[in-house]
Amino acid sequence: MIADPGEAIARSLVQPIAAKSLAEIARGRHSACIVISDITRPVPNRIILPPLLAVIEASGIPREAITILIATGIHRPNEGAELIALVGEEIAAKYRIVNHFSKKAEDLVLVGEINDGVPALINRHYVAAELKILTGFIEPHMWAGFSGGRKSILPGISSIETLEYMHGPEMIAHPMTVYGALEGNPFHEAGLKIMARAGADFIVNVTLNSAKQITGVFAGDPLAAHLEGCRFLAPFSTRKLDKPLDFIVTTNSGAPLDCNLYQTVKGITGAAPVLKPGGEILIASACSEGAGSPEYVEILKMVDSPQNFIKRLLAREFFIPDQWCAQETYQVMIEHPVWLYSDGLSAADIESYHMKPVKSLETAVSELLLRHGPKARWAVVPDGPLLILKPAADSN
Repeated sequence: MIADPGEAIARSLVQPIAAKSLAEIARGRHSACIVISDITRPVPNRIILPPLLAVIEASGIPREAITILIATGIHRPNEGAELIALVGEEIAAKYRIVNHFSKKAEDLVLVGEINDGVPALINRHYVAAELKILTGFIEPHMWAGFSGGRKSILPGISSIETLEYMHGPEMIAHPMTVYGALEGNPFHEAGLKIMARAGADFIVNVTLNSAKQITGVFAGDPLAAHLEGCRFLAPFSTRKLDKPLDFIVTTNSGAPLDCNLYQTVKGITGAAPVLKPGGEILIASACSEGAGSPEYVEILKMVDSPQNFIKRLLAREFFIPDQWCAQETYQVMIEHPVWLYSDGLSAADIESYHMKPVKSLETAVSELLLRHGPKARWAVVPDGPLLILKPAADSN
């Protein structure tokens, strides 16, 4: 944990990684856009934004020419009390804050194409700004390897059309779109290409501990600073097991990531690599917002069995926004049954999603021990997807 995170942020703007100071970069520019993560991510915006805004304004960019853009991806907007919780009352009152809408065509600009004609459609407020800054935090990510950096743009402020490619069935099924992998990861590489098309002048990324306290600050060049942050985090967030497990007890790392079943796929996916064939996952996730968006609920209703659902997806019988998290969930469930403990979903709903509802974690663990025998190998992973679990045979 950093003793004075505000001071560390301020210092990183003066002495960034592989870049000029932010004041030098900002000088002579007339407008700025700062991209921040939405409410589903525990980014400490109240610590990051004040020194960042102070430097930008001191460099000559007036407050009215600064836009704070919330990278919602395809999530709902953050407004009212939620917006205040995200950035604090003072910033909410004094600065222009805009939510990204991936389906609002008038808010999107084509900045180029990648990978055989995939359109890179990006939020117009970001594209129009003379100074482009990305903020966020770095954690293990089930497709991008690690979050942060380029992910603020893709999926953060990209169009639904661009996301259809990035979250398509082939991309999600690719063997390198996994936790902790950057080299050879097509999701990461496409993100870098789109960031190059859209432009990015500076990033401020942080790493957090399980108490959501800042442990590292990585500001500066969008590529170099992000990579240094990933390298810093990897040893602390990776555990290799000597033998596979019969079952695992895990979470979705608590609030805010356990807000719904859509996000809970991260804890499910993170547990799968270290299980035996047929090994089971017991996950606790509040799901205070239920399963997720109405579209996601409709997708879940389409699942007759994990096997048939994945088969239909890969055959491209349909494409529906949000299907990617269902694909990831049911790819795991083909081989690994999921037991779910949640206050936000009824037992009937959980069963309809082909999972086993759990009333008591203690009772569920006892049942799993009976199923797998007294010599069962099992583990408890309290931080869920914040920890990259690797089997012993994995040398990556």
